[in-house]
Amino acid sequence: MRRKPCFAGLLLSCAVFLIFSFQISRKAIFSGGDLPSLSSDKLLPSRSKNSVAHYAIHEANLAHRNRQLSSVLGSIPTLSLLLPDWEILLISSIHTPLSSPDSLRDFLCLFHNNATSPANFSGVLDFTGRATFKCRMPPSVRRLRPFFQPLLTKSPKNELSSSSSSPAMELMRWTFLAYEALETEDDVVLFVKGVNHRRGINRPPSDLKCVFGDGYDAIRTAVTSSEQEVFRCRHPNLTTRDDYEKMKITLEIFDAKGKSILVPSVAYYSPRYGGDSVEAKSMICACTMVYNVGKFLKEWVIYYSRIGVEKFILYDNGSDDEISEIAKELKLEGYIIEIVFWIWPKTQEAGFSHSAEYSKKSCKWMMIVDIDEFVFSPSWLNSLEPSKNMLKSLIPAEKNGIGMITIMCNDYGPSDRISHPAEGVTQGYNCRIKAEERHKSIVLLEAVDPSLLNVIHHFRLRKEFRWRKMKSSEAVVNHYKYQAWPEFQMKFRRRVSTYVVDWKDSANPTSKDRAPGLGNSAVEPPDWPRKFCEVRDDRLRLLTRRWFGFQTAEGYRMAWQ
Repeated sequence: MRRKPCFAGLLLSCAVFLIFSFQISRKAIFSGGDLPSLSSDKLLPSRSKNSVAHYAIHEANLAHRNRQLSSVLGSIPTLSLLLPDWEILLISSIHTPLSSPDSLRDFLCLFHNNATSPANFSGVLDFTGRATFKCRMPPSVRRLRPFFQPLLTKSPKNELSSSSSSPAMELMRWTFLAYEALETEDDVVLFVKGVNHRRGINRPPSDLKCVFGDGYDAIRTAVTSSEQEVFRCRHPNLTTRDDYEKMKITLEIFDAKGKSILVPSVAYYSPRYGGDSVEAKSMICACTMVYNVGKFLKEWVIYYSRIGVEKFILYDNGSDDEISEIAKELKLEGYIIEIVFWIWPKTQEAGFSHSAEYSKKSCKWMMIVDIDEFVFSPSWLNSLEPSKNMLKSLIPAEKNGIGMITIMCNDYGPSDRISHPAEGVTQGYNCRIKAEERHKSIVLLEAVDPSLLNVIHHFRLRKEFRWRKMKSSEAVVNHYKYQAWPEFQMKFRRRVSTYVVDWKDSANPTSKDRAPGLGNSAVEPPDWPRKFCEVRDDRLRLLTRRWFGFQTAEGYRMAWQ
């Protein structure tokens, strides 16, 4: 009788062991990790033969892990990284063929604790052709450490029952990543997050190397410039290789003791987008970074095209509104619009640096303004109609050494509006702050310094060029900065500038980048419609009404309505 309890205990122990073993095998595809923790102390191996391993280049292993699942169960091999606000960006393998738009629907992110969340198709990266998806990390996953990369699948139940036992990789962090590359005739421009943390404080190029490829065959070249998130690299010698179109590129960082770290990367070294085709240069282009601003696009494009902008380059920061459809409509009407899918968050400066280099072959001058900013000259106020020579009249004559003009801003308030004015911002807002604020610029692209350094709306110039500040009697920018609350509230999603804190962050409460007295909560102040109203200024309102307004049976309308 005394042996029964012992025998029962033995059975219980065996049962517990079997259950535990089953759980371990069930989650085996998520265990382990090809990527180490992204803390700097664990990512800083010695400069030995073993330190050549590229922490972010494991797509061959990733494709092998998912090859069978991809063909049978509707999965896509991806690399994924953690963005702010628990958002995950998944980037398809460069080897993954994509078919119809319908095939990109109904995906889920499957996490290592079996939790799932919807994965929405975001767009295709312009310079590598890789599809991107976004999903939210479920609360149950946020409590677990480390974070593993989810699977992108349409069949989570089948994935869980798969016999695959290959380990998953640890989730990459957006705060430390090589994310984009652009080849030029002379070198390669690499964009890297998390190396130069503060504006004006940069690692010297001598502490860095650019690394092309993976493992022991990787090629290292010198870094010639290190500013903000932009690094210029010497071209690699690829005379003995034919796989450069599929070659990852990243940055290697050396410390004072000679130890090195390879930055995780989703960037590729590939031929310049658009090849070697030569197109006629536009005299003036306009570049801006956009997010869900479809309702503003027609007014902005129509206004600027009529006063001299010939081409528009929009860096789309992950919009999910109708902006693409509106851009297509405008292109059918003859406007030249290019959308660059730039999904990377908080990279406004890097996006403008990219544009300055990318647009050299198609644009001579680049106007750097936001989609709520309208340049005009008081000298135009008596003009009966716009002219394509109006902006050109502001551009200095050639060979006078001026590489950039800057124009001061008038910041407009809500002007008693409680919703977006259907007739457009130039008609809907007419009350502003008295003092002029920061300037915006029109820059000669050949005058931009090779570092591509910019402070959002103006660039460092080559030594042989200078810049000129225009008087308010010559030109001003109407900046419709503080709009009706539902529109302004959209800004609380995230600030696009790398070095400007987000609205919800309590840091720098007195910064000029914040709305005075607003605080860090997306809660409408009781007097918001009447804030920032010191001067009634109807100049551009009356001018655009004369230029673009017309009477209809339904009433007076603007050309963009």
